[in-house]
This record gives sequence, C-alpha cells and structure tokens, in this order.
Amino acid sequence: MMLTLGLFVFQLQTVPYQSLQRDVDYRWPVNNRVGLRPLPQFLGVNEEKITLSGVLMPEITGGKLSLLALNLMADEGKAWPLLEGSGTIYGMFVVNSVSETHTEFFSNGAPRKIEFTLTLTRVDESLAAMFGDMKAQADGLLDQAGGLTGQLGGLL
Repeated sequence: MMLTLGLFVFQLQTVPYQSLQRDVDYRWPVNNRVGLRPLPQFLGVNEEKITLSGVLMPEITGGKLSLLALNLMADEGKAWPLLEGSGTIYGMFVVNSVSETHTEFFSNGAPRKIEFTLTLTRVDESLAAMFGDMKAQADGLLDQAGGLTGQLGGLL
C-alpha cells in the first residue's frame, strides 16, 4: 500500500502514482508603519495541497475503473482521511480535480497508457482537531477498562 484516501487504496493494481507533491502556504500579511519598516504578521496556515501524478498502463496497473472510483469519490463532495503506507497521517482532504490523458490506443479504442494528475486540498484545522484530545480519549478508555475489570471480577 502506497497511500489511502478514505477507503481507496493507492497501489500497483489501482493507481500507483510516480510523484507526490505537497504544497503548504502560510499567511504573512505586511502592516505598514510610519517611519519604520513594514512589519509582517503571521496569521497561520493558508492552504495545503497534495498533487499525485503518474502513468497507468492498464495491462499492468489499474486503469479507467480505478480513476472512475476516484471521480465518484470527488462527486460525493466529502472529505476523506489521507494516510501514507509508512504511517504518516496527512489529515482530511477533498478531491479538487482529476485530470486524465489517454494515449497509445488498442484497436477497440481502449488506452494503453493513461497519464493522470489528482489534486487534493486539506480541509481540517489540524491533526489535533481531527483526533481531539488524545489524553482525554486515553483516560476515557482506561476508565472503561477499569469498569470492565470490576464487572468481570464480580462474575468470577
């Protein structure tokens, strides 16, 4: 597994990408001051985009059906979690665009080669916002586990 977007898995059999480009913009507006240099002020993260691109060879890799699944996910207009196979959690992303170029055709018109570009935009505030307070969740699980051991002790 290379990457997952929601339940869609990027791998050799579906859509193996050859490049992943991540762009994060930060907001630094400049405030003019009398007699002094302008002062930039950090306002936070602006946009985070991930662009996946590659070439599909439907005889070897995924093809039109895999790209159709991504288009259907985009049609939903929902945010999906983006997770890398190495364990990196990128956050919640929406599909901005899916671009395809079909070339080198079989006699029936099916493409032998499909070049694609998939653009995703992050929509969650932060990983902390996405997962909530991890300590509070862990404390809640420990409390529940303690309650279960008490119940099990009463049964024995």
